[in-house]
Formats: sequence, structure tokens, C-alpha cells
Amino acid sequence: MRCLALSFLAMSLVVVGCGADSQEPSELLGEQQAPLTETDVDVAPECQGIIDFVNAASFETLDAYLPSDVASNLVGYRAISPFVTLSDVSAVPLVGPARLEQIEGGARSEGYIDASCVGIVDDLAVSADDAARMVSLVNSVSSTELHDILPYAWNGATNLLNLRPFTTVESIAATAGISSVSIRNIRNAATLSDPFEDLIAAVNAQPHPDFGATMARHFDRFEITTGTHHYYHHGLECFGIDPGSLPNGASIRPNLADEAEVRAEVESTVDYANHWNPLPASVVTQGLANLDERIAGRSFKGCYLSYADDPWSGHNVAIFVDTVSGFSVMTETYWSE
Repeated sequence: MRCLALSFLAMSLVVVGCGADSQEPSELLGEQQAPLTETDVDVAPECQGIIDFVNAASFETLDAYLPSDVASNLVGYRAISPFVTLSDVSAVPLVGPARLEQIEGGARSEGYIDASCVGIVDDLAVSADDAARMVSLVNSVSSTELHDILPYAWNGATNLLNLRPFTTVESIAATAGISSVSIRNIRNAATLSDPFEDLIAAVNAQPHPDFGATMARHFDRFEITTGTHHYYHHGLECFGIDPGSLPNGASIRPNLADEAEVRAEVESTVDYANHWNPLPASVVTQGLANLDERIAGRSFKGCYLSYADDPWSGHNVAIFVDTVSGFSVMTETYWSE
């Protein structure tokens, strides 16, 4: 008899050198294409031309798009140290949001960026692929997860929930209560865990005989911990979760989970799924390496839940949520007679 808890699984979404004006922007663009931003940077690879523009364009070219004193400041600062990040550019005297918009316009007009770069959104240079993933995430994740992703922007998260669906990342950024920190958190939640999500998809695609495993990156932890649709509840232990949001009988442990606990639970689940049909080794290796990047040095709230839908089966679920970034993962193993 086969018994799966697929109701727990939310659908996965679906992440400088100086030079002269003679440097061809098309050459720069050709070197900087990437499907998603994979690290916590403030310039997507497709938008790197914005940085190249302020590093390479002559004073005369910069002066065509900016006030002369701003262009002069940029040239003076890059002579000491080339710009690497958007934050570096923003730190130059007289460069604020309006000047960044002009810099982006100059970079686009001069051919340093194209349609693959949406532009600068709240101090973040966002690619078109990143923007699409961000919109998808905001439109689809649960209320609980969105608030976890935006722990210091409760009102902003509530406003997003009330106003969705969105069609552009700019409209998300324009929502009351959403700051540059919020936009960066949303981008990171949407794009930084693709290799790990590939591993999750591979685990979930395994044949499901009388035992197996499932995993998820995006899910509603409130629904999981408060759901009453199971035949038997064998236990619920949580940590870092408000006891008032948990059902009666839940036990609370005092300590949060660390990276070692999360890693051990995920690796154990992958091994369980790998029992009969080996997963592609590269997917496992890359997925776990990506997980390690996301959880290194972090603390997690979460729960362990055991339940059964009938007397002949059993499920063990673990959920972990980063207390700051909202990065989350759920594992589930099950058996049936």
C-alpha cells in the first residue's frame, strides 16, 4: 500500500576592470550572460555592464548623461580603485537614486546592457530572469513563508499579499513597506538555491514504492504544523516557533537548529530516496554544496512531526526556516505496508 503526503508539498517555483571607450560593449555583454544570479551580489551578471560603464566610459561620455560634478567624481574615484559593486558607485559623493537611474540609462544607451537587464531596483541591479523569478515567488508562496522571507517588513509582506498578483518587480518594489533590504531578501529567496531545488526535484521524481522520500523548498509551515487532516498524530516537537501558533500537545525544545542538524536531516532524506534508484551523483553533489552555502553559520526555527493517515503507514516530517533570511526546507520520509 502506498501512502504519500503530497498535500504538504507546495509547487516549487518554476536565481571589473578599467578600460577605454574603445572597448566594445557587445564584447562585455557576450561575456556576462547567466540564467540566474547565484550569489548574494548587488549586480546581476546581465547587469554588469552598468559597472563597466562607470569604469570604462570617458569623462565626456559620462558628462553626457550626468551633471559634470558627478561625472568628475566618478572618474576621480575609479582612478583610485575601479568600481566592483553598485554599492561602490552609490558611495561616491552626489550619487543617489536619481543619478543611478541616469547611469543605468547611459549604460543602456551606450550598449553596455540590453533587455536581459531590467535595471536598478532599490539599490539592486536586477536581470530579467531574476525579476521573473521574484515575481513568481511573491505571487505564489504562502503568507507564512513570505513573512519569514521578510522578517523585518511585516507590513510590507502583508501589503504584498493583499495586492498580488504582481506583473513586474518594479511594482513589488513600489509597494508600501518594501525597502531595498526587502527586495534583496526576495531576490535571494527566489534565485540562490537552484542547484538545491534541482536535487529536490530529483528526489521527488523517484519512484514511490512502499517507502520513499519527498522534499520541498517552498511550503506553508503553518499548515503543516496545524493541519488536522491526518488519521494519527504521533508527535510534534518545535523550536523557535511561537507556541501560541501550535496545536495543543506540541512540545517545545529550547535550542534552535544549526547548520549541522539541517545538513544531517537533508542528507539522510536524500540517502533514503536513493535506496533503489540512485540519483545522479552530480545533482546530489551540487545540490548539497548549494545547501551548505545557504545554511553555513545560520540558525533555524522549525519542527519535527510524525503522523499516519491509516494504521498501516507512517510519515516523518522535518521543517527548518532560517530565522533571518527565511530560507526554508522540508523533508519527509514515509513507509506503508
